[in-house]
Amino acid sequence: MNVIDAIRTKRDAKELTAPQIDWVIAAYTEGKIADEQMSALAMAILLNGMTRREIARWTAAMIDSGERMDFTTLTRPTADKHSTGGVGDKITLPLAPLVAACGAAVPQLSGRGLGHTGGTLDKLESIPGWRALLSNEEMLGVLDSTGAVICAAGDGLAPADKKLYALRDVTGTVESIPLIASSIMSKKIAEGTGSLVLDVKAGSGAFMKTVEDARELASTMVELGNDHGVRTVALLTDMDTPLGRTAGNALEVRESVEVLAGGGPADVVELTLALAREMLDAAGISDADPAKALADGSAMDVWRRMIAAQGGDPDAELPRSREQHVVTAPASGVLTRLDAYDVGVAAWRLGAGRARKEDPVQAAAGIELHAKPGDRVTAGEPLLTLHTDTPERFEESVEALADAYDIRTPDEASVSYTPRPIILDRIS
Repeated sequence: MNVIDAIRTKRDAKELTAPQIDWVIAAYTEGKIADEQMSALAMAILLNGMTRREIARWTAAMIDSGERMDFTTLTRPTADKHSTGGVGDKITLPLAPLVAACGAAVPQLSGRGLGHTGGTLDKLESIPGWRALLSNEEMLGVLDSTGAVICAAGDGLAPADKKLYALRDVTGTVESIPLIASSIMSKKIAEGTGSLVLDVKAGSGAFMKTVEDARELASTMVELGNDHGVRTVALLTDMDTPLGRTAGNALEVRESVEVLAGGGPADVVELTLALAREMLDAAGISDADPAKALADGSAMDVWRRMIAAQGGDPDAELPRSREQHVVTAPASGVLTRLDAYDVGVAAWRLGAGRARKEDPVQAAAGIELHAKPGDRVTAGEPLLTLHTDTPERFEESVEALADAYDIRTPDEASVSYTPRPIILDRIS
């Protein structure tokens, strides 16, 4: 086999053979293919795409590059969820304990934020003592004792993906639908879950900006999951506007606890319950009501046990920023747009996110949203509150928000503003 032949094949928009794909993934994982050669192949795939057969084989090769987890010793059916990432997307935090409270086991392997998108592990690490890195035995133990675990993927799980993702991140090839689909699904299939619900975001704050691209990605991943024996469905959800009222690590943990306590923002509750119902259905559990599990405190009970089982203190005070800056509404009227991407970039510049995987994040940095599209605002009243420990960051964060929102008169808003639903479509 020769990597140059593989590059030329995709450069000329032709199909890679199964043996070529198997060899490329194995050889790159073993360090036999140089990064610049794999970069060229990834760019050719970004530009010319892959057939369904190629994507399926590429995913299988990624899975075979490492170990597979086994949850057959559990007495509960397993169900997992994956989000393609967004701004204010704290859904995993209340969702995992909620689904566990309803009878499923939730092995949630999560990641860290990069750029304008937040990461579940970064959020949870704002809880004093909480650990993201667990051995396979520890993960299984937490899952068995509490019903849910949220942790980082181990090094043995799809190592080809870990290496390839890092390369894609620095070569402008993250947005390739075949490579996104195979990256996500190789880890989820190797994880060993029995069913999977995908939350595929569409909008300014998502990697997929259009519903059409999000639908293509969702369909590709649903096919991959079902082809590998994992019952898979996807919801397409809105990411033009941030989810909830916060974007940032400790800020989002507080908001998640509010949801588990029976409160929280309506959009977060709506999406959490919708995904919970999909996960329970995929796991074959039909006699549980997730809304009741939020209301009666059973989901909160699982949350507290899950956090404690991973070394965290569920009663500890969460970090608060040393400095705040309030952005006020420049006019009175109706807020008709609050751009998720701009808010995400502003939170990132405050220290809530990272430009490179090795960068640290500030646990307390982020943004509070005092209004969402459709709300009336008053000139001079708070619209956003920026949080950081390093006030020199305020200026560049405010710059990112310069075109982030529109305020219209009530008459203009009644003509120009149409709320977009949170759930845009379902792919099964």
